[in-house]
Amino acid sequence: MTGTDAAAAWRAADLTLNHGWEFELDERAQRDLVAAVEKAYAPGRSLLDCTREDCGIGSAAPVLDRALDEVKRGRGLAIIRGLPRQRLDEKQFEFLTWAMGLHAGVARPQGKATHYISAVRDAGSDYRTGSGRGYASNAELDYHTDSSDIVFLTCYNRAASGGMTIVTSSLAAYDVMSKEHPDMIQWLHRPIHFSRQGEQAPDEGETVLQPIFDEKGGKRFSRWNWNRIALAQKLPGVPQLSDEHWAALKRFDEIVRRPELAYSMWLQPGDVQLVNSHVTLHSRTDFVDSDDPSQKRLLYRLWLAPPDSDPLPESWGGLYRSVMPGTVRGGIRGHAYGAQHENFEARQARSLGMTMPV
Repeated sequence: MTGTDAAAAWRAADLTLNHGWEFELDERAQRDLVAAVEKAYAPGRSLLDCTREDCGIGSAAPVLDRALDEVKRGRGLAIIRGLPRQRLDEKQFEFLTWAMGLHAGVARPQGKATHYISAVRDAGSDYRTGSGRGYASNAELDYHTDSSDIVFLTCYNRAASGGMTIVTSSLAAYDVMSKEHPDMIQWLHRPIHFSRQGEQAPDEGETVLQPIFDEKGGKRFSRWNWNRIALAQKLPGVPQLSDEHWAALKRFDEIVRRPELAYSMWLQPGDVQLVNSHVTLHSRTDFVDSDDPSQKRLLYRLWLAPPDSDPLPESWGGLYRSVMPGTVRGGIRGHAYGAQHENFEARQARSLGMTMPV
């Protein structure tokens, strides 16, 4: 295990004892963020038309950079507290989320509609159906990884009750399973099908084939999504997993939920959670919303490809479209990807010194 892997293989007690993964924005940084919104935000303006140069975030930038460094080269997890939520309405807060993302990387599309930012709220989606998405429901979510190098989640409103965020180090869970069930660990390296839940681009199949764990450059990478694995098994032509394979997956799912591994936290309005999808699993408890529409649970989610990304295992190519470091990769291209999206990505890539995938 490399030094980076060791830092990211934390247990819940490690996060409790050492808060080096938490960062705070001071009053000056908050003022700079409000000024950035006032300068660049315009109702009705497409986020894809905003440039990184339009959206400087001032003295908040070094704080974000330190948090990103912790996510990419440390624990694989960070929280930034103190976004000026009380000074912004919902759309301005969404724009602020986007502006911070422009500083951090190239935003990645997130679904069938090829949208680049998701409002995480209860929109009545049924999480367990073949087309349901957890971010649009109030359901308890399985532990999972998203389809991008970095997940960036800003909190505008908490729910009336529930909606607690939970994170687990996939590397720590792997270590536990290796020690307790060495006979099962081989199954986590066998490629299996994950459903694309009907969101595949025209040049993609209904599923993507990859293992739960693979390695590249001395680092271990993970992909986990119980719901997408189970849904893939219902699709015609998908090979059925053996009983031994299912047993290993179920045991891993049990391990990632253990209290000594899973760290629970409340995201407060004005908090930003950043996770490295390759080493961190996340989940959420179910929730009940306020009757007041202005107080309903609301977060904004970005998926990002950073400019200093690691090379990925070859088996990640089907999902990320590129495994090369520093490339615009990951996301769910969806059904509507076109010139506007490609132009945005290419412009943002040039600004960050990144390359577009071939």
